[in-house]
Amino acid sequence: MASVKRGLGKGLDGLIPDKNVSEKKSKKSTDENTNINEDTGVLKVKISMVQPNKNQPRKNFGEDSLHDLSDSIKEFGIISPLIVKEKNGIYEIIAGERRWRAAKEAGLKEIPVIVNNDYNDQQTLEVSIIENIQRERLNPIEEALAYRRLTDEFNLKQDEVAERVSKSRTEITNKMRLLKLDERVQKMLIDEMISMGHARALLAFDDGDDQYETALRVFDEKLSVRDIEKIVKSATKEKKEKKKEIDEQYNIVCQEASQKMSNVMGTKVNINQKEKGKKGKIEIDFYSQEELDRLMNLILSMG
Repeated sequence: MASVKRGLGKGLDGLIPDKNVSEKKSKKSTDENTNINEDTGVLKVKISMVQPNKNQPRKNFGEDSLHDLSDSIKEFGIISPLIVKEKNGIYEIIAGERRWRAAKEAGLKEIPVIVNNDYNDQQTLEVSIIENIQRERLNPIEEALAYRRLTDEFNLKQDEVAERVSKSRTEITNKMRLLKLDERVQKMLIDEMISMGHARALLAFDDGDDQYETALRVFDEKLSVRDIEKIVKSATKEKKEKKKEIDEQYNIVCQEASQKMSNVMGTKVNINQKEKGKKGKIEIDFYSQEELDRLMNLILSMG
């Protein structure tokens, strides 16, 4: 896949085409729905001609912050143009959906945009992540889902994702691990009921119910990350002791079953199954061809 690198991982300035290119492209786009500034390449387009990108990584825009931005836009207008790409006369947002939503709330009829048609779907997603991180951070789960989409849908390795969004590989890995949390815990993280530190500590639990129950304790009892680590350590120790007790009890059951089969077969039989309900094997001893034939006839007669 050909890759257009300009701007990715280096901030949003690289998204804005140089003035000459902007003028050449936008002169072809002027119609009754657009109004171009020849000096900057910024188009004024009807807000009805602009639509959000369905792959926008941000899902929660926050009503309070949108309202504040809308008030600012009413007073000062949109200071920074949206970055869009044109598709059949419609402008799809690459960067700036919050400003678009706030502008609609403010009742604006036109908004400033800069058209950049150079980006494919993968690069558009990358730019959306960068824009959200730079202007107002995605919540950790939105960020993790966006990174996972880059790895799953576009087959990028984690170090490639890190390079494109100017993050360390460790941060990308830690964010993506949050998706292993129970969905109820993820929602608590989104709602800021628990912190990133709490969430990472809860990953020590494999069971979703254990994660959620401990997360509720974190919120209700104002527990620290250190408190969670102590809870995990205690629960892990208790779980190991309980498993050891169950295993010992089951070993006794297997030994009794082995003895019963030995009595029936007339030779030593050993049942080897490490955990109830899991696979195992039965070993039947024989010491001569004659004894093997006898055992085979015995087993066949049971059928």
